[in-house]
Amino acid sequence: MAEIRSYPIARHLRAEPTAHVVFFKRGKKKRSGPGLAFWFLPLGASLAEVPLEDKDLAFVVSSRSSDFQEVSVNGVVAVRTADPDLLASRIDFSIDAKTGAFRSDPLDKLAAVVIQRAQELVAAYLGRHPLGALLEGGADGLRDVVGRGLAADQALISLGLAVVATRILSVRPSPELDKALQMPARERIQQAADEATFARRALAVDKERAIQENELANKIALARREEALIAQRGQNEKKRISDEIEARRIAAEGAAENQRIEAEASASALRVTEEARVEAERERMHIYRDLPSAALLGLAARELASNLHTIEHLTLAPDSLGPLLQRVLGAQARNLEAQE
Repeated sequence: MAEIRSYPIARHLRAEPTAHVVFFKRGKKKRSGPGLAFWFLPLGASLAEVPLEDKDLAFVVSSRSSDFQEVSVNGVVAVRTADPDLLASRIDFSIDAKTGAFRSDPLDKLAAVVIQRAQELVAAYLGRHPLGALLEGGADGLRDVVGRGLAADQALISLGLAVVATRILSVRPSPELDKALQMPARERIQQAADEATFARRALAVDKERAIQENELANKIALARREEALIAQRGQNEKKRISDEIEARRIAAEGAAENQRIEAEASASALRVTEEARVEAERERMHIYRDLPSAALLGLAARELASNLHTIEHLTLAPDSLGPLLQRVLGAQARNLEAQE
Protein backbone atom coordinates (compact mmCIF):
# COMPACT_ATOMS: atom_id res chain seq x y z
CA MET A 1 0.00 0.00 0.00
CA ALA A 2 1.29 3.43 -0.95
CA GLU A 3 2.23 5.87 1.82
CA ILE A 4 0.55 9.28 1.47
CA ARG A 5 1.37 12.21 3.73
CA SER A 6 -0.87 15.26 3.86
CA TYR A 7 0.41 18.82 4.14
CA PRO A 8 -1.47 22.14 4.20
CA ILE A 9 -1.49 22.61 0.44
CA ALA A 10 -0.14 19.44 -1.19
CA ARG A 11 0.33 15.76 -0.45
CA HIS A 12 3.26 13.43 -0.95
CA LEU A 13 3.02 9.83 -2.20
CA ARG A 14 5.67 7.16 -1.87
CA ALA A 15 5.21 3.66 -3.28
CA GLU A 16 7.20 0.46 -2.84
CA PRO A 17 9.20 -0.99 -5.76
CA THR A 18 6.69 -3.87 -5.97
CA ALA A 19 3.78 -1.48 -6.55
CA HIS A 20 2.95 0.20 -9.85
CA VAL A 21 1.30 3.63 -9.34
CA VAL A 22 -0.81 5.38 -11.98
CA PHE A 23 -1.54 9.07 -11.35
CA PHE A 24 -4.43 10.79 -13.13
CA LYS A 25 -5.13 14.55 -13.06
CA ARG A 26 -8.56 15.58 -14.29
CA GLY A 27 -8.94 12.29 -16.15
CA LYS A 28 -5.53 12.38 -17.84
CA LYS A 29 -2.66 10.07 -16.94
CA LYS A 30 0.22 12.13 -15.63
CA ARG A 31 2.53 9.55 -14.03
CA SER A 32 2.87 5.77 -14.24
CA GLY A 33 5.55 3.48 -12.91
CA PRO A 34 6.75 1.27 -10.02
CA GLY A 35 8.08 2.75 -6.76
CA LEU A 36 7.16 6.39 -7.56
CA ALA A 37 7.48 9.20 -5.09
CA PHE A 38 5.99 12.62 -5.94
CA TRP A 39 4.00 15.60 -4.73
CA PHE A 40 0.47 16.19 -5.93
CA LEU A 41 -2.51 18.40 -5.28
CA PRO A 42 -5.51 16.34 -4.13
CA LEU A 43 -8.01 18.43 -6.04
CA GLY A 44 -8.86 16.58 -9.27
CA ALA A 45 -6.30 13.81 -8.61
CA SER A 46 -6.95 10.08 -9.07
CA LEU A 47 -4.54 7.32 -8.01
CA ALA A 48 -4.32 3.63 -8.81
CA GLU A 49 -1.86 1.13 -7.32
CA VAL A 50 -1.29 -2.24 -9.03
CA PRO A 51 0.79 -4.88 -7.13
CA LEU A 52 3.68 -6.27 -9.14
CA GLU A 53 4.72 -9.21 -6.92
CA ASP A 54 3.70 -12.79 -7.72
CA LYS A 55 0.43 -13.93 -6.18
CA ASP A 56 -0.23 -17.56 -5.19
CA LEU A 57 -3.92 -18.29 -5.65
CA ALA A 58 -5.14 -21.60 -4.16
CA PHE A 59 -8.15 -23.38 -5.59
CA VAL A 60 -10.17 -26.51 -4.87
CA VAL A 61 -12.21 -28.34 -7.51
CA SER A 62 -14.70 -31.15 -6.85
CA SER A 63 -15.99 -32.73 -10.01
CA ARG A 64 -16.78 -36.10 -11.65
CA SER A 65 -14.56 -38.20 -13.80
CA SER A 66 -15.67 -39.81 -17.06
CA ASP A 67 -16.81 -42.90 -15.10
CA PHE A 68 -18.95 -40.72 -12.80
CA GLN A 69 -16.72 -40.82 -9.75
CA GLU A 70 -16.25 -37.86 -7.42
CA VAL A 71 -12.74 -36.43 -7.61
CA SER A 72 -11.28 -33.59 -5.53
CA VAL A 73 -8.31 -31.54 -6.79
CA ASN A 74 -6.24 -29.06 -4.76
CA GLY A 75 -3.90 -26.71 -6.59
CA VAL A 76 -2.15 -23.35 -6.64
CA VAL A 77 -1.73 -20.88 -9.52
CA ALA A 78 1.01 -18.24 -9.35
CA VAL A 79 0.21 -15.12 -11.42
CA ARG A 80 2.12 -11.94 -12.13
CA THR A 81 1.08 -8.53 -13.49
CA ALA A 82 2.42 -8.34 -17.04
CA ASP A 83 0.80 -5.00 -18.02
CA PRO A 84 -0.09 -2.97 -14.92
CA ASP A 85 -1.62 -0.06 -16.91
CA LEU A 86 -3.89 -2.49 -18.77
CA LEU A 87 -4.82 -4.27 -15.54
CA ALA A 88 -5.56 -0.94 -13.85
CA SER A 89 -7.86 -0.06 -16.76
CA ARG A 90 -9.75 -3.41 -16.49
CA ILE A 91 -10.03 -3.77 -12.71
CA ASP A 92 -10.54 -0.99 -10.21
CA PHE A 93 -7.23 -0.59 -8.32
CA SER A 94 -7.94 3.03 -7.28
CA ILE A 95 -6.70 4.12 -3.87
CA ASP A 96 -7.81 6.89 -1.55
CA ALA A 97 -5.81 10.08 -2.16
CA LYS A 98 -5.64 10.74 1.57
CA THR A 99 -4.93 7.29 3.13
CA GLY A 100 -3.58 5.26 0.21
CA ALA A 101 -6.00 2.35 0.88
CA PHE A 102 -7.91 0.56 -1.89
CA ARG A 103 -11.43 1.86 -2.42
CA SER A 104 -12.65 -1.69 -3.28
CA ASP A 105 -11.29 -5.29 -3.25
CA PRO A 106 -9.42 -5.58 -6.54
CA LEU A 107 -7.23 -8.47 -5.40
CA ASP A 108 -10.27 -10.61 -4.56
CA LYS A 109 -11.77 -9.89 -7.96
CA LEU A 110 -8.49 -10.77 -9.65
CA ALA A 111 -8.19 -14.00 -7.66
CA ALA A 112 -11.79 -14.95 -8.48
CA VAL A 113 -11.16 -14.54 -12.21
CA VAL A 114 -8.00 -16.69 -12.16
CA ILE A 115 -9.46 -19.38 -9.86
CA GLN A 116 -12.64 -19.71 -11.90
CA ARG A 117 -10.66 -20.19 -15.08
CA ALA A 118 -8.42 -22.79 -13.39
CA GLN A 119 -11.50 -24.61 -12.04
CA GLU A 120 -13.01 -24.74 -15.52
CA LEU A 121 -9.87 -26.30 -16.97
CA VAL A 122 -9.62 -28.85 -14.13
CA ALA A 123 -13.29 -29.84 -14.38
CA ALA A 124 -12.99 -30.28 -18.14
CA TYR A 125 -9.91 -32.47 -17.73
CA LEU A 126 -11.56 -34.60 -15.06
CA GLY A 127 -14.64 -35.12 -17.21
CA ARG A 128 -12.53 -36.51 -20.05
CA HIS A 129 -10.63 -39.16 -18.04
CA PRO A 130 -11.68 -42.11 -15.88
CA LEU A 131 -10.79 -42.24 -12.24
CA GLY A 132 -8.12 -44.92 -12.70
CA ALA A 133 -6.26 -42.83 -15.29
CA LEU A 134 -6.51 -39.73 -13.09
CA LEU A 135 -5.09 -41.53 -10.10
CA GLU A 136 -2.40 -43.29 -12.09
CA GLY A 137 -1.37 -40.14 -13.95
CA GLY A 138 -1.41 -38.20 -10.73
CA ALA A 139 -0.89 -34.46 -10.80
CA ASP A 140 1.58 -34.29 -13.72
CA GLY A 141 -0.89 -34.49 -16.59
CA LEU A 142 -3.39 -32.21 -14.92
CA ARG A 143 -0.69 -29.65 -14.07
CA ASP A 144 0.48 -29.49 -17.71
CA VAL A 145 -3.05 -29.08 -19.01
CA VAL A 146 -4.00 -26.36 -16.50
CA GLY A 147 -0.69 -24.51 -16.96
CA ARG A 148 -0.96 -24.45 -20.77
CA GLY A 149 -4.65 -23.51 -20.62
CA LEU A 150 -4.11 -20.57 -18.30
CA ALA A 151 -1.06 -19.34 -20.21
CA ALA A 152 -3.06 -19.29 -23.44
CA ASP A 153 -6.26 -17.95 -21.91
CA GLN A 154 -7.21 -14.74 -23.70
CA ALA A 155 -9.28 -13.48 -20.81
CA LEU A 156 -6.22 -13.39 -18.56
CA ILE A 157 -4.04 -11.99 -21.31
CA SER A 158 -6.56 -9.20 -21.90
CA LEU A 159 -6.36 -8.36 -18.21
CA GLY A 160 -2.61 -7.92 -18.43
CA LEU A 161 -1.84 -11.04 -16.32
CA ALA A 162 0.80 -13.74 -16.87
CA VAL A 163 0.72 -17.23 -15.33
CA VAL A 164 4.06 -17.95 -13.63
CA ALA A 165 3.49 -21.51 -12.38
CA THR A 166 0.80 -24.06 -11.76
CA ARG A 167 0.97 -26.65 -9.00
CA ILE A 168 -1.42 -29.52 -8.35
CA LEU A 169 -1.14 -30.59 -4.75
CA SER A 170 -3.45 -33.61 -4.76
CA VAL A 171 -5.93 -35.58 -6.82
CA ARG A 172 -8.21 -37.59 -4.55
CA PRO A 173 -11.47 -39.48 -4.94
CA SER A 174 -14.29 -39.33 -2.40
CA PRO A 175 -13.47 -40.64 1.09
CA GLU A 176 -15.56 -43.81 0.61
CA LEU A 177 -14.05 -44.52 -2.78
CA ASP A 178 -10.59 -43.63 -1.52
CA LYS A 179 -11.00 -46.13 1.29
CA ALA A 180 -12.22 -48.79 -1.14
CA LEU A 181 -9.29 -48.13 -3.47
CA GLN A 182 -6.86 -48.31 -0.57
CA MET A 183 -8.29 -51.64 0.54
CA PRO A 184 -6.35 -53.87 -1.97
CA ALA A 185 -3.10 -52.12 -1.17
CA ARG A 186 -3.85 -52.39 2.53
CA GLU A 187 -4.70 -56.07 2.09
CA ARG A 188 -1.43 -56.62 0.23
CA ILE A 189 0.47 -54.75 2.91
CA GLN A 190 -1.37 -56.66 5.63
CA GLN A 191 -0.70 -59.93 3.82
CA ALA A 192 2.96 -59.03 3.53
CA ALA A 193 2.97 -58.11 7.21
CA ASP A 194 1.26 -61.41 8.08
CA GLU A 195 3.74 -63.32 5.95
CA ALA A 196 6.57 -61.46 7.66
CA THR A 197 5.01 -62.29 11.04
CA PHE A 198 4.61 -65.94 10.06
CA ALA A 199 8.17 -66.03 8.75
CA ARG A 200 9.40 -64.41 11.95
CA ARG A 201 7.44 -66.90 14.03
CA ALA A 202 8.69 -69.80 11.91
CA LEU A 203 12.23 -68.51 12.30
CA ALA A 204 11.67 -68.16 16.02
CA VAL A 205 10.33 -71.73 16.16
CA ASP A 206 13.33 -72.97 14.17
CA LYS A 207 15.68 -71.11 16.47
CA GLU A 208 13.83 -72.42 19.52
CA ARG A 209 14.03 -75.96 18.15
CA ALA A 210 17.72 -75.49 17.41
CA ILE A 211 18.22 -74.19 20.95
CA GLN A 212 16.32 -77.14 22.41
CA GLU A 213 18.28 -79.58 20.25
CA ASN A 214 21.50 -77.92 21.36
CA GLU A 215 20.40 -78.11 24.99
CA LEU A 216 19.41 -81.77 24.53
CA ALA A 217 22.77 -82.52 22.91
CA ASN A 218 24.49 -80.77 25.80
CA LYS A 219 22.45 -82.80 28.29
CA ILE A 220 23.28 -86.02 26.46
CA ALA A 221 26.97 -85.10 26.40
CA LEU A 222 26.83 -84.22 30.10
CA ALA A 223 25.01 -87.50 30.85
CA ARG A 224 27.65 -89.44 28.96
CA ARG A 225 30.39 -87.62 30.81
CA GLU A 226 28.60 -88.25 34.09
CA GLU A 227 28.25 -91.93 33.18
CA ALA A 228 31.94 -92.12 32.35
CA LEU A 229 32.70 -90.28 35.59
CA ILE A 230 30.55 -92.70 37.62
CA ALA A 231 32.16 -95.69 35.88
CA GLN A 232 35.60 -94.24 36.52
CA ARG A 233 34.69 -93.61 40.15
CA GLY A 234 33.45 -97.23 40.43
CA GLN A 235 36.65 -98.49 38.92
CA ASN A 236 38.65 -96.28 41.23
CA GLU A 237 36.65 -97.48 44.26
CA LYS A 238 36.97 -101.11 43.15
CA LYS A 239 40.69 -100.66 42.65
CA ARG A 240 40.96 -98.96 46.04
CA ILE A 241 39.09 -101.82 47.74
CA SER A 242 41.12 -104.45 45.89
CA ASP A 243 44.29 -102.60 46.80
CA GLU A 244 43.19 -102.47 50.45
CA ILE A 245 42.30 -106.18 50.41
CA GLU A 246 45.64 -107.01 48.78
CA ALA A 247 47.42 -104.82 51.30
CA ARG A 248 45.55 -106.54 54.16
CA ARG A 249 46.30 -109.95 52.68
CA ILE A 250 49.97 -109.08 52.36
CA ALA A 251 49.96 -107.69 55.90
CA ALA A 252 48.18 -110.83 57.21
CA GLU A 253 50.58 -113.08 55.34
CA GLY A 254 53.49 -111.07 56.71
CA ALA A 255 52.07 -111.24 60.23
CA ALA A 256 51.42 -114.99 59.85
CA GLU A 257 54.91 -115.51 58.51
CA ASN A 258 56.30 -113.50 61.39
CA GLN A 259 54.27 -115.53 63.86
CA ARG A 260 55.40 -118.76 62.15
CA ILE A 261 59.00 -117.66 62.30
CA GLU A 262 58.60 -116.56 65.92
CA ALA A 263 56.81 -119.85 66.70
CA GLU A 264 59.52 -121.84 64.99
CA ALA A 265 62.17 -119.83 66.81
CA SER A 266 60.34 -120.31 70.11
CA ALA A 267 59.86 -124.01 69.37
CA SER A 268 63.51 -124.35 68.43
CA ALA A 269 64.60 -122.53 71.57
CA LEU A 270 62.22 -124.57 73.67
CA ARG A 271 63.40 -127.76 72.01
CA VAL A 272 67.03 -126.86 72.61
CA THR A 273 66.22 -125.91 76.20
CA GLU A 274 64.27 -129.07 76.78
CA GLU A 275 66.94 -131.15 75.11
CA ALA A 276 69.56 -129.47 77.31
CA ARG A 277 67.35 -130.00 80.33
CA VAL A 278 66.71 -133.60 79.38
CA GLU A 279 70.41 -134.12 78.76
CA ALA A 280 71.26 -132.51 82.05
CA GLU A 281 68.61 -134.57 83.77
CA ARG A 282 69.94 -137.65 82.02
CA GLU A 283 73.46 -136.87 83.16
CA ARG A 284 72.22 -136.18 86.64
CA MET A 285 70.26 -139.37 86.68
CA HIS A 286 73.38 -141.11 85.42
CA ILE A 287 75.27 -139.61 88.34
CA TYR A 288 72.50 -140.47 90.80
CA ARG A 289 72.45 -144.05 89.51
CA ASP A 290 75.94 -144.73 90.84
CA LEU A 291 75.37 -142.98 94.19
CA PRO A 292 74.64 -145.11 97.24
CA SER A 293 71.28 -144.97 98.79
CA ALA A 294 72.55 -143.02 101.74
CA ALA A 295 73.82 -140.24 99.46
CA LEU A 296 70.61 -140.23 97.56
CA LEU A 297 68.73 -139.96 100.77
CA GLY A 298 70.90 -137.03 101.84
CA LEU A 299 70.37 -135.24 98.57
CA ALA A 300 66.66 -135.81 98.85
CA ALA A 301 66.72 -134.38 102.31
CA ARG A 302 68.66 -131.35 101.15
CA GLU A 303 66.29 -130.84 98.23
CA LEU A 304 63.39 -131.18 100.54
CA ALA A 305 64.95 -128.71 102.97
CA SER A 306 65.52 -126.16 100.22
CA ASN A 307 61.89 -126.40 99.13
CA LEU A 308 60.48 -126.18 102.65
CA HIS A 309 60.27 -122.65 103.99
CA THR A 310 59.07 -123.48 107.50
CA ILE A 311 59.44 -126.67 109.52
CA GLU A 312 57.10 -126.72 112.45
CA HIS A 313 57.67 -130.29 113.65
CA LEU A 314 60.53 -132.75 112.95
CA THR A 315 60.33 -136.30 114.28
CA LEU A 316 63.37 -138.53 114.11
CA ALA A 317 62.73 -142.12 114.97
CA PRO A 318 65.58 -144.37 116.15
CA ASP A 319 64.71 -146.91 113.58
CA SER A 320 65.29 -144.48 110.71
CA LEU A 321 68.12 -142.46 112.18
CA GLY A 322 70.37 -145.36 113.20
CA PRO A 323 70.76 -146.99 109.84
CA LEU A 324 71.16 -143.59 108.24
CA LEU A 325 73.98 -142.63 110.52
CA GLN A 326 75.66 -145.93 109.95
CA ARG A 327 75.55 -145.48 106.22
CA VAL A 328 76.84 -141.91 106.45
CA LEU A 329 79.69 -142.88 108.78
CA GLY A 330 80.58 -145.82 106.63
CA ALA A 331 80.69 -143.69 103.56
CA GLN A 332 82.85 -141.16 105.30
CA ALA A 333 85.28 -143.85 106.38
CA ARG A 334 85.56 -145.15 102.87
CA ASN A 335 86.33 -141.71 101.60
CA LEU A 336 89.14 -141.35 104.10
CA GLU A 337 90.60 -144.66 103.14
CA ALA A 338 90.56 -143.75 99.57
CA GLN A 339 92.38 -140.52 100.26
CA GLU A 340 95.19 -142.34 102.14
